[in-house]
Amino acid sequence: MEIRECLPQDCEFYQTIDKDGNLVGEDPGLDEALLKDMFWWMLYGRLADDKAIKLQRQGRLGTYAPSTGQEAAQVGSALAMDRDDWLFPAFRELSSYMIRDLPFENILLYFMGDPRGNIPPAGIKSFPIFVPVSTQVPIAAGFAWAKKLQKEGCAVLCYLGDGGTSEGDFHEGMNFAGVFGAPVVFLVQNNQWAISVSRKRQTASRTIAQKGEAYGFPGIYVDGNDVMAVYIATKRALDAAKKGEGPSLIEAFTYRRLMHTTADDPKRYRTDEEQKDWEDKDPLKRFRLYLKNKGVWTQAWEDDLTLKAQDLIKTSVEKAESIGNLRPEEMFEHIYSEMTPDLKDQLGYLKKALEGKEIEEDAVELKGGFP
Repeated sequence: MEIRECLPQDCEFYQTIDKDGNLVGEDPGLDEALLKDMFWWMLYGRLADDKAIKLQRQGRLGTYAPSTGQEAAQVGSALAMDRDDWLFPAFRELSSYMIRDLPFENILLYFMGDPRGNIPPAGIKSFPIFVPVSTQVPIAAGFAWAKKLQKEGCAVLCYLGDGGTSEGDFHEGMNFAGVFGAPVVFLVQNNQWAISVSRKRQTASRTIAQKGEAYGFPGIYVDGNDVMAVYIATKRALDAAKKGEGPSLIEAFTYRRLMHTTADDPKRYRTDEEQKDWEDKDPLKRFRLYLKNKGVWTQAWEDDLTLKAQDLIKTSVEKAESIGNLRPEEMFEHIYSEMTPDLKDQLGYLKKALEGKEIEEDAVELKGGFP
């Protein structure tokens, strides 16, 4: 299906190159250094994703959500952010996390079941991973509104998937952002499948992008496998938000090449023909062809980048697997900025149990759901 087939008149449309890397219209004229950064992050993200899947299959990582095929949507949007902007992720934004200075070892730690992986290092303006679907949307809208009231001049980029648009949180967050003119850009990575539920079962709208109109702000439709188009669309939306022009909704039309998570089998609900069709539209492949046509890409250059990425990935795996055991306190310390009385009671109970001390019967009274 061609992207333009489902484009309503009330949505802006962004595309710079087709699936063969050929320009659609004029060259956007992006700086060569930026183009090289785009290719680097897409390649690094693809290789890191592959390594995480292998670690899971070896029993060294828990259930993992791959992002292969969605690199352009993530890289283009994250590179469009200024350093003072804030990122609100879902759980599949591997390349975006790393662009925003969250080390790959943190992501590995998180999917190893270690809560320390979900603690962003100091100074990083990215919120932790949100797994419950769309819960980040109203939080991002409220956070952006707070930044507007504080006159900080930054914007928020909030990611979600097409399945997330079926949740009440999505509509509540969108409505709030529109009413209060919050400086937030909602970027829906429409990868066609919410686990085994297809996009056509999520909404009867011709696009997801047009939903922005219902809440009083622009809906933008972009070829999500075209990294330059995503960059341009996101940059313009973020700049508009920072100028006081309010929120935007971007739909990045892309495809999840692999399983929803490593606990999923996509062959049960997708055809080989569908997957082959999207393989031909792979974002890394088409951008490589475009850079080759411009005289920017060479095989030797990509080989050097691959070796660099493999070294970084190896180091990250070693760091994640050598961090050491958790202290019992760490299960309680990061739920709130300060532990509540109930959490303190629960921690005390756990410490006594671990020390083998006898616990008085009345101390076992349920407090906050801890037995």
